[in-house]
Amino acid sequence: MSANSVLLDFSLEPSRIGDEVSRKDIVKLCKEHLEKYLPGLKISYDMLTEDGYLCILNAPGAVITTIRFFNQGLITINIEYYRAERDEAKLSFEQMKTLENNLRLKLEAKRSKHLPPIKRGSNVDVYLTSSDERVIEYDIDKVLYDKRSEFQKIQIVHSKSLGNMLVLDELQNIAEADLIYTETLMRRGIENYKDKEICILGGGDGALLYELLKEEPKFVVMLEIDELVMQACNKYMNSICGDVLERRKSDNYEIVVGDCMVYLNKYIKDGRKFDYVFGDLTDIPISDTPTGEIWDFIRTILESSFKVLKPTGKFMTHGNGVSCPESLEMYEEQLGKLTPKVAFTKCTAFVPSFMEEWVFYQVQDETAVAANV
Repeated sequence: MSANSVLLDFSLEPSRIGDEVSRKDIVKLCKEHLEKYLPGLKISYDMLTEDGYLCILNAPGAVITTIRFFNQGLITINIEYYRAERDEAKLSFEQMKTLENNLRLKLEAKRSKHLPPIKRGSNVDVYLTSSDERVIEYDIDKVLYDKRSEFQKIQIVHSKSLGNMLVLDELQNIAEADLIYTETLMRRGIENYKDKEICILGGGDGALLYELLKEEPKFVVMLEIDELVMQACNKYMNSICGDVLERRKSDNYEIVVGDCMVYLNKYIKDGRKFDYVFGDLTDIPISDTPTGEIWDFIRTILESSFKVLKPTGKFMTHGNGVSCPESLEMYEEQLGKLTPKVAFTKCTAFVPSFMEEWVFYQVQDETAVAANV
Protein backbone atom coordinates (compact mmCIF):
# COMPACT_ATOMS: atom_id res chain seq x y z
CA MET A 1 0.00 0.00 0.00
CA SER A 2 1.29 3.43 -0.86
CA ALA A 3 0.45 6.93 -2.00
CA ASN A 4 1.19 7.05 -5.72
CA SER A 5 2.34 10.21 -7.46
CA VAL A 6 2.23 10.25 -11.28
CA LEU A 7 4.37 13.09 -12.63
CA LEU A 8 4.29 14.73 -16.06
CA ASP A 9 5.93 17.91 -17.31
CA PHE A 10 5.78 19.99 -20.47
CA SER A 11 8.01 22.81 -21.69
CA LEU A 12 6.30 25.66 -23.59
CA GLU A 13 7.11 29.16 -24.72
CA PRO A 14 7.01 31.34 -21.56
CA SER A 15 4.76 33.89 -23.28
CA ARG A 16 1.95 31.31 -23.52
CA ILE A 17 2.03 30.73 -19.77
CA GLY A 18 1.84 34.39 -18.84
CA ASP A 19 -1.19 35.07 -21.03
CA GLU A 20 -4.51 34.57 -19.18
CA VAL A 21 -6.53 33.46 -22.22
CA SER A 22 -3.83 31.01 -23.28
CA ARG A 23 -3.59 29.70 -19.73
CA LYS A 24 -7.34 28.97 -19.56
CA ASP A 25 -7.18 27.15 -22.89
CA ILE A 26 -4.27 25.04 -21.65
CA VAL A 27 -6.12 24.09 -18.44
CA LYS A 28 -9.21 23.15 -20.46
CA LEU A 29 -7.12 21.04 -22.81
CA CYS A 30 -5.29 19.26 -19.96
CA LYS A 31 -8.59 18.58 -18.17
CA GLU A 32 -10.18 17.08 -21.30
CA HIS A 33 -7.29 14.65 -21.76
CA LEU A 34 -7.06 13.77 -18.07
CA GLU A 35 -10.80 13.01 -17.93
CA LYS A 36 -10.27 10.10 -20.33
CA TYR A 37 -8.49 8.31 -17.47
CA LEU A 38 -9.96 10.11 -14.47
CA PRO A 39 -13.73 10.38 -15.11
CA GLY A 40 -15.60 12.93 -13.07
CA LEU A 41 -12.59 15.25 -12.83
CA LYS A 42 -13.56 18.72 -11.61
CA ILE A 43 -11.69 21.96 -10.90
CA SER A 44 -11.94 22.69 -7.18
CA TYR A 45 -9.52 25.60 -6.75
CA ASP A 46 -7.16 27.80 -8.68
CA MET A 47 -4.94 30.78 -7.91
CA LEU A 48 -2.22 32.99 -9.29
CA THR A 49 1.16 32.41 -7.65
CA GLU A 50 4.29 34.49 -7.42
CA ASP A 51 5.89 32.39 -10.17
CA GLY A 52 2.82 31.50 -12.23
CA TYR A 53 -0.48 29.74 -11.66
CA LEU A 54 -1.89 26.71 -9.79
CA CYS A 55 -5.02 24.70 -10.55
CA ILE A 56 -6.28 21.88 -8.31
CA LEU A 57 -8.70 19.24 -9.59
CA ASN A 58 -10.28 16.23 -7.90
CA ALA A 59 -11.91 13.04 -9.13
CA PRO A 60 -13.90 10.26 -7.42
CA GLY A 61 -11.71 7.87 -5.48
CA ALA A 62 -9.81 10.64 -3.68
CA VAL A 63 -7.69 11.43 -6.73
CA ILE A 64 -6.11 14.89 -6.51
CA THR A 65 -4.51 16.42 -9.59
CA THR A 66 -2.54 19.65 -9.67
CA ILE A 67 -1.62 21.60 -12.78
CA ARG A 68 1.16 24.06 -12.07
CA PHE A 69 2.29 26.80 -14.46
CA PHE A 70 5.75 28.30 -14.05
CA ASN A 71 6.41 31.61 -15.78
CA GLN A 72 9.76 30.31 -17.00
CA GLY A 73 7.94 28.02 -19.46
CA LEU A 74 7.19 24.84 -17.53
CA ILE A 75 3.87 23.10 -16.82
CA THR A 76 3.77 20.21 -14.35
CA ILE A 77 0.89 17.79 -13.80
CA ASN A 78 0.88 15.74 -10.60
CA ILE A 79 -1.73 13.03 -10.06
CA GLU A 80 -1.86 11.63 -6.51
CA TYR A 81 -3.96 8.86 -5.02
CA TYR A 82 -3.72 6.10 -2.45
CA ARG A 83 -3.35 2.59 -3.80
CA ALA A 84 -4.03 -0.48 -1.70
CA GLU A 85 -2.04 -3.62 -2.46
CA ARG A 86 -4.73 -5.24 -4.60
CA ASP A 87 -6.00 -2.06 -6.26
CA GLU A 88 -5.32 -1.40 -9.92
CA ALA A 89 -3.32 1.67 -10.86
CA LYS A 90 -5.41 4.68 -11.85
CA LEU A 91 -3.20 5.00 -14.93
CA SER A 92 -1.21 2.17 -16.45
CA PHE A 93 2.28 2.83 -17.78
CA GLU A 94 0.96 2.67 -21.36
CA GLN A 95 -1.81 5.12 -20.51
CA MET A 96 0.74 7.54 -19.03
CA LYS A 97 2.78 7.38 -22.24
CA THR A 98 -0.31 7.97 -24.35
CA LEU A 99 -1.44 10.86 -22.14
CA GLU A 100 1.97 12.50 -22.35
CA ASN A 101 2.28 12.09 -26.12
CA ASN A 102 -1.21 13.39 -26.83
CA LEU A 103 -0.81 16.39 -24.55
CA ARG A 104 2.62 17.20 -25.98
CA LEU A 105 1.13 17.37 -29.47
CA LYS A 106 -1.95 19.35 -28.44
CA LEU A 107 0.08 21.78 -26.30
CA GLU A 108 2.75 22.07 -29.00
CA ALA A 109 5.28 21.54 -26.23
CA LYS A 110 8.99 21.76 -26.96
CA ARG A 111 9.60 18.75 -24.76
CA SER A 112 7.72 16.52 -22.35
CA LYS A 113 8.39 13.79 -19.81
CA HIS A 114 6.45 11.34 -17.67
CA LEU A 115 7.66 9.24 -14.73
CA PRO A 116 6.31 5.94 -13.40
CA PRO A 117 4.35 6.38 -10.14
CA ILE A 118 6.48 7.47 -7.20
CA LYS A 119 5.42 5.27 -4.26
CA ARG A 120 5.38 7.00 -0.88
CA GLY A 121 4.58 5.65 2.57
CA SER A 122 4.85 2.00 1.51
CA ASN A 123 5.67 -0.74 4.01
CA VAL A 124 8.46 -1.73 1.63
CA ASP A 125 10.71 1.21 0.77
CA VAL A 126 12.01 0.69 -2.77
CA TYR A 127 14.05 3.92 -2.92
CA LEU A 128 17.68 4.21 -1.88
CA THR A 129 20.31 6.74 -2.89
CA SER A 130 23.49 6.63 -4.95
CA SER A 131 26.81 7.87 -3.59
CA ASP A 132 26.12 11.35 -4.94
CA GLU A 133 22.58 11.36 -3.52
CA ARG A 134 20.57 10.48 -6.62
CA VAL A 135 17.42 8.43 -6.09
CA ILE A 136 17.53 4.80 -7.23
CA GLU A 137 14.39 2.66 -7.36
CA TYR A 138 15.05 -1.01 -6.56
CA ASP A 139 12.88 -4.05 -7.28
CA ILE A 140 12.49 -4.75 -3.54
CA ASP A 141 9.48 -6.93 -2.80
CA LYS A 142 9.81 -7.67 0.91
CA VAL A 143 11.54 -6.73 4.14
CA LEU A 144 13.11 -9.69 5.93
CA TYR A 145 14.63 -7.87 8.91
CA ASP A 146 14.06 -4.39 10.31
CA LYS A 147 15.54 -3.36 13.65
CA ARG A 148 17.40 -0.44 15.11
CA SER A 149 20.53 -1.20 17.11
CA GLU A 150 22.35 1.11 19.48
CA PHE A 151 24.34 2.34 16.47
CA GLN A 152 22.14 2.29 13.36
CA LYS A 153 19.00 1.19 11.57
CA ILE A 154 19.47 -2.31 10.13
CA GLN A 155 17.40 -3.81 7.33
CA ILE A 156 17.67 -6.92 5.23
CA VAL A 157 15.46 -6.61 2.16
CA HIS A 158 14.92 -8.87 -0.81
CA SER A 159 15.48 -7.68 -4.38
CA LYS A 160 14.16 -9.76 -7.26
CA SER A 161 17.35 -9.21 -9.26
CA LEU A 162 20.02 -8.76 -6.55
CA GLY A 163 18.93 -11.22 -3.86
CA ASN A 164 19.00 -10.26 -0.20
CA MET A 165 20.51 -6.86 0.56
CA LEU A 166 21.91 -5.31 3.75
CA VAL A 167 20.74 -1.71 4.17
CA LEU A 168 22.17 0.43 7.00
CA ASP A 169 20.61 3.80 7.82
CA GLU A 170 18.81 3.78 4.46
CA LEU A 171 22.08 3.21 2.54
CA GLN A 172 22.72 0.07 0.51
CA ASN A 173 25.75 -1.85 1.87
CA ILE A 174 25.99 -5.22 0.14
CA ALA A 175 23.80 -7.70 -1.71
CA GLU A 176 24.08 -11.37 -2.54
CA ALA A 177 24.95 -10.32 -6.11
CA ASP A 178 27.95 -8.22 -4.97
CA LEU A 179 30.85 -10.68 -4.89
CA ILE A 180 32.74 -8.27 -7.16
CA TYR A 181 32.71 -5.70 -4.34
CA THR A 182 34.48 -8.01 -1.90
CA GLU A 183 36.90 -9.41 -4.48
CA THR A 184 37.90 -5.91 -5.60
CA LEU A 185 38.32 -4.69 -2.02
CA MET A 186 40.72 -7.56 -1.29
CA ARG A 187 42.27 -7.50 -4.80
CA ARG A 188 41.81 -11.22 -5.22
CA GLY A 189 44.41 -12.73 -7.49
CA ILE A 190 46.72 -9.74 -7.01
CA GLU A 191 47.41 -9.76 -3.26
CA ASN A 192 48.85 -12.87 -1.60
CA TYR A 193 47.17 -13.58 1.73
CA LYS A 194 48.60 -17.04 2.35
CA ASP A 195 50.09 -17.26 5.86
CA LYS A 196 49.46 -13.53 6.46
CA GLU A 197 48.09 -11.86 9.58
CA ILE A 198 45.08 -9.67 8.86
CA CYS A 199 42.90 -7.24 10.78
CA ILE A 200 39.42 -6.25 9.54
CA LEU A 201 37.93 -3.07 10.97
CA GLY A 202 34.16 -3.43 10.71
CA GLY A 203 33.04 -5.96 8.12
CA GLY A 204 29.89 -6.94 10.00
CA ASP A 205 28.27 -8.58 6.98
CA GLY A 206 31.00 -11.26 7.15
CA ALA A 207 31.64 -11.31 3.38
CA LEU A 208 35.23 -10.08 3.51
CA LEU A 209 36.20 -12.47 6.30
CA TYR A 210 34.55 -15.39 4.50
CA GLU A 211 36.41 -14.69 1.23
CA LEU A 212 39.76 -13.99 2.92
CA LEU A 213 39.67 -17.34 4.72
CA LYS A 214 39.63 -19.06 1.31
CA GLU A 215 43.11 -17.57 0.73
CA GLU A 216 44.66 -19.55 3.66
CA PRO A 217 45.84 -16.67 5.89
CA LYS A 218 47.67 -17.39 9.11
CA PHE A 219 45.09 -15.52 11.19
CA VAL A 220 42.33 -12.93 10.73
CA VAL A 221 40.85 -10.84 13.52
CA MET A 222 37.64 -8.95 12.74
CA LEU A 223 36.57 -6.02 14.93
CA GLU A 224 32.83 -5.28 14.59
CA ILE A 225 30.86 -3.06 16.95
CA ASP A 226 27.29 -4.02 16.01
CA GLU A 227 26.14 -7.42 17.20
CA LEU A 228 22.71 -7.06 15.55
CA VAL A 229 24.25 -6.58 12.09
CA MET A 230 26.08 -9.88 12.44
CA GLN A 231 22.98 -11.67 13.72
CA ALA A 232 20.90 -10.37 10.81
CA CYS A 233 23.52 -11.26 8.18
CA ASN A 234 24.12 -14.67 9.69
CA LYS A 235 20.42 -15.46 9.28
CA TYR A 236 19.63 -13.82 5.94
CA MET A 237 22.97 -13.30 4.12
CA ASN A 238 24.82 -16.57 4.66
CA SER A 239 25.28 -17.03 0.92
CA ILE A 240 27.96 -14.28 1.21
CA CYS A 241 29.27 -15.00 4.73
CA GLY A 242 29.01 -18.77 5.08
CA ASP A 243 29.10 -19.85 8.71
CA VAL A 244 31.78 -17.42 9.95
CA LEU A 245 29.26 -15.22 11.79
CA GLU A 246 27.73 -18.30 13.37
CA ARG A 247 31.01 -19.80 14.60
CA ARG A 248 32.72 -16.48 15.46
CA LYS A 249 36.04 -18.20 16.18
CA SER A 250 38.29 -20.89 14.73
CA ASP A 251 41.95 -21.82 14.48
CA ASN A 252 42.60 -19.10 11.90
CA TYR A 253 40.13 -16.33 12.76
CA GLU A 254 38.30 -14.57 15.56
CA ILE A 255 35.45 -12.07 15.55
CA VAL A 256 35.62 -9.54 18.37
CA VAL A 257 32.49 -7.53 19.18
CA GLY A 258 33.51 -4.04 20.21
CA ASP A 259 34.80 -0.63 19.20
CA CYS A 260 37.65 -1.15 16.73
CA MET A 261 39.49 1.92 18.08
CA VAL A 262 39.66 0.38 21.55
CA TYR A 263 41.29 -2.73 20.13
CA LEU A 264 43.56 -0.82 17.74
CA ASN A 265 44.89 1.20 20.68
CA LYS A 266 45.44 -2.06 22.58
CA TYR A 267 47.33 -3.56 19.62
CA ILE A 268 49.46 -0.42 19.37
CA LYS A 269 50.30 -0.66 23.07
CA ASP A 270 51.04 -4.38 22.85
CA GLY A 271 53.12 -4.00 19.68
CA ARG A 272 50.93 -6.36 17.67
CA LYS A 273 51.50 -6.08 13.91
CA PHE A 274 49.56 -7.15 10.80
CA ASP A 275 50.36 -7.71 7.15
CA TYR A 276 47.03 -6.21 6.11
CA VAL A 277 44.47 -3.94 7.74
CA PHE A 278 41.10 -3.58 6.04
CA GLY A 279 39.04 -0.48 6.67
CA ASP A 280 35.57 -1.91 6.03
CA LEU A 281 33.80 0.90 7.85
CA THR A 282 32.12 4.10 6.69
CA ASP A 283 32.43 5.37 3.13
CA ILE A 284 34.16 8.66 2.37
CA PRO A 285 31.54 11.31 3.16
CA ILE A 286 30.20 13.84 0.68
CA SER A 287 31.08 17.27 2.03
CA ASP A 288 32.46 20.65 1.01
CA THR A 289 35.50 20.31 3.27
CA PRO A 290 37.21 17.38 5.03
CA THR A 291 35.85 18.42 8.42
CA GLY A 292 33.42 16.98 10.89
CA GLU A 293 33.02 13.85 12.97
CA ILE A 294 33.25 11.32 10.13
CA TRP A 295 36.37 12.89 8.63
CA ASP A 296 37.97 12.97 12.08
CA PHE A 297 37.15 9.27 12.44
CA ILE A 298 38.63 8.47 9.02
CA ARG A 299 41.89 10.27 9.90
CA THR A 300 42.09 8.48 13.26
CA ILE A 301 41.56 5.10 11.59
CA LEU A 302 44.28 5.80 9.02
CA GLU A 303 46.83 6.95 11.61
CA SER A 304 46.11 4.05 13.98
CA SER A 305 46.09 1.44 11.22
CA PHE A 306 49.60 2.31 10.10
CA LYS A 307 50.80 1.95 13.68
CA VAL A 308 49.74 -1.70 13.68
CA LEU A 309 50.92 -2.48 10.14
CA LYS A 310 54.23 -4.16 9.49
CA PRO A 311 56.70 -2.01 7.46
CA THR A 312 55.65 -3.84 4.30
CA GLY A 313 51.97 -3.99 5.28
CA LYS A 314 49.01 -2.55 3.37
CA PHE A 315 45.85 -0.69 4.33
CA MET A 316 42.95 -1.68 2.07
CA THR A 317 39.65 0.18 1.99
CA HIS A 318 36.64 1.23 -0.07
CA GLY A 319 36.16 4.87 -0.99
CA ASN A 320 33.04 6.10 -2.71
CA GLY A 321 31.50 6.26 -6.17
CA VAL A 322 33.42 7.65 -9.14
CA SER A 323 30.66 10.26 -9.36
CA CYS A 324 32.04 11.89 -6.18
CA PRO A 325 35.46 13.12 -7.40
CA GLU A 326 35.66 16.03 -4.93
CA SER A 327 35.27 13.74 -1.91
CA LEU A 328 37.77 11.26 -3.33
CA GLU A 329 40.28 14.06 -3.86
CA MET A 330 39.81 15.20 -0.25
CA TYR A 331 40.46 11.66 0.94
CA GLU A 332 43.64 11.48 -1.12
CA GLU A 333 44.74 14.78 0.41
CA GLN A 334 44.38 13.21 3.84
CA LEU A 335 46.53 10.28 2.71
CA GLY A 336 49.17 12.81 1.67
CA LYS A 337 49.33 14.17 5.22
CA LEU A 338 50.08 10.84 6.89
CA THR A 339 53.36 10.26 8.71
CA PRO A 340 55.37 8.36 7.62
CA LYS A 341 54.67 9.17 3.98
CA VAL A 342 52.47 6.71 2.12
CA ALA A 343 51.80 5.86 -1.49
CA PHE A 344 48.49 4.56 -2.78
CA THR A 345 46.94 2.85 -5.74
CA LYS A 346 43.26 2.63 -6.53
CA CYS A 347 40.96 0.57 -8.68
CA THR A 348 37.28 0.53 -9.53
CA ALA A 349 34.51 -1.98 -10.03
CA PHE A 350 30.86 -1.71 -10.99
CA VAL A 351 28.91 -2.96 -7.96
CA PRO A 352 25.50 -4.37 -8.97
CA SER A 353 23.52 -3.28 -5.93
CA PHE A 354 25.10 0.19 -5.90
CA MET A 355 24.28 0.54 -9.61
CA GLU A 356 27.49 2.54 -10.03
CA GLU A 357 31.28 2.33 -10.29
CA TRP A 358 32.99 2.19 -6.88
CA VAL A 359 36.54 3.18 -5.94
CA PHE A 360 38.86 1.06 -3.76
CA TYR A 361 42.21 2.12 -2.23
CA GLN A 362 45.41 0.23 -1.42
CA VAL A 363 47.76 2.26 0.79
CA GLN A 364 51.33 1.40 1.78
CA ASP A 365 54.39 2.98 3.37
CA GLU A 366 56.22 4.93 0.67
CA THR A 367 59.55 3.32 1.62
CA ALA A 368 58.17 -0.17 1.04
CA VAL A 369 56.79 0.87 -2.34
CA ALA A 370 60.15 2.34 -3.36
CA ALA A 371 61.80 -0.94 -2.44
CA ASN A 372 59.21 -2.79 -4.57
CA VAL A 373 58.07 -4.82 -1.59
